[in-house]
Amino acid sequence: MNSPLRVVIADDQELVRAGFGMILDAQPDIEVVAEAANGLEAVDAARTHHPDVLLLDIRMPHMDGIEAARIVSSETSCRVLMLTTFDLDDYVFEALRAGASGFLLKDVRRADLIHAVRVVAAGESLLAPSVTRTLIAEFTSRSPATDRPLARELSVLTTRERETLRMIALGQSNAEIAASMVLSEHTVKTHVSNILTKLGLRDRVQAVIAAYEGGLAVPGRL
Repeated sequence: MNSPLRVVIADDQELVRAGFGMILDAQPDIEVVAEAANGLEAVDAARTHHPDVLLLDIRMPHMDGIEAARIVSSETSCRVLMLTTFDLDDYVFEALRAGASGFLLKDVRRADLIHAVRVVAAGESLLAPSVTRTLIAEFTSRSPATDRPLARELSVLTTRERETLRMIALGQSNAEIAASMVLSEHTVKTHVSNILTKLGLRDRVQAVIAAYEGGLAVPGRL
């Protein structure tokens, strides 16, 4: 039997930590190994307990969740799942840039919380296509990439890989990309893997950000 997924919950509200902890600990494949009440404690818990997933509140005392995410993502293999109160929190985009693999609203349903932990632990990103489009377009529109040439870093990608990356930035799934490009899903998965490897990215979330920041995708333009 596989070892349970190790989870750390970091939130300055004790009731949030306790509620999420009870839900996750009740699952046979998940174990909450520590809790943290602020960003410093979250970083220390990640270093000490080596969790698979860190549930991390964006707004916390002593060190905010963004800085904590940046440290944990750079020092460990732990996947960071941000907790936020609002759908388009001003800090969400910065959190994703810091290495987070997705975000959850604090009023998330029980089943969605459990699913999110499992998905992120498996190495996937947790942003629905519609959320990807809305979120990234919202924040990148504040600093449009329209006038920027294609970033030099993206030149390492093949034509097929750049087109795949552009479609990822539009929030398309592997199945949708495969249909658009008349490819098998296996081939698309290979393109996605090559994109992440060549650009040194952790997951699809960072790929979306790279596409917009590199000028490959422009908010509002298909």
